[in-house]
Amino acid sequence: MAILTVENISKNYGKIQALKAVSFSVPKGCVYGILGPNGSGKTTLLGIIMNVLKATSGTYKLFDEVATDAHRKKIGTLLETPNFYHYLSAVRNLKISAAIKEHGEEDIENVLNTVDLYKRKDSPFSTFSLGMKQRLAIGAALLGNPDVLVFDEPTNGLDPVGIAEIRILIKELSAKGKTIIMASHLLDEVEKVCTHVAILKQGSLLASGTVKDVFQESDIVQLAAADKEKLRCILAELNNFLRLDEVGGNLELSYESGTANLEEINRYCFDKGIVLSHLQIKKSNFESKFLELTN
Repeated sequence: MAILTVENISKNYGKIQALKAVSFSVPKGCVYGILGPNGSGKTTLLGIIMNVLKATSGTYKLFDEVATDAHRKKIGTLLETPNFYHYLSAVRNLKISAAIKEHGEEDIENVLNTVDLYKRKDSPFSTFSLGMKQRLAIGAALLGNPDVLVFDEPTNGLDPVGIAEIRILIKELSAKGKTIIMASHLLDEVEKVCTHVAILKQGSLLASGTVKDVFQESDIVQLAAADKEKLRCILAELNNFLRLDEVGGNLELSYESGTANLEEINRYCFDKGIVLSHLQIKKSNFESKFLELTN
């Protein structure tokens, strides 16, 4: 079952195209990260899904059906910082949130335990750290025990301790079977928390799928020789490599992980009249794959 299916969603603000025919699908039970720099269209996309904004074109489904307000009531959301009352306690603020939602007051005690705020339930909101405030906001999203949660930049503005707390909480919610859709500009956050990812850049979808597939590891072979152009020409005739690039003055061959053979490459170059001055293999990491995609 697909929790969310986005089909060719576009959004224009006058001449500015915030989203450009974006399509992807969110399977049940995953942690789906919508990753991209600020201004890439993440918040706009979530706003459309939750009916805060209207798409210029395209369609989307929730729970494999045409989206309605009834579907959205099954989703807990954190799209912006909630307007909690600073002088009221965590319990009182959650009661107000439940009243606005028209359900969920019976969940307050369990929610406070889930977000690890039960011991501070009677403390004024003004006494909370930023991380605690964000956990209370997630607690408000959990009222009514929704199976699906949508978070926009859930760790934005937090210190390292607060970021770690939110990441742990998201993992715990996922372990309980919740489907989580979260926008983030932090590559590290997606790597450590998400099972699936969609990468946006300037409104365009660059890639989507499981984190493992999108950021598949590869072998990168770095080469250098006195005659770089001749080296480039003979490398272009090699078989089985994925791509040939120039990085920092060296040439780089990318291979599927585990398939690069330095001895064969060295022998091939020597037989073609090139003596290599540099030959090294390295594994691509999550960050390098992201930069490769976005550049």
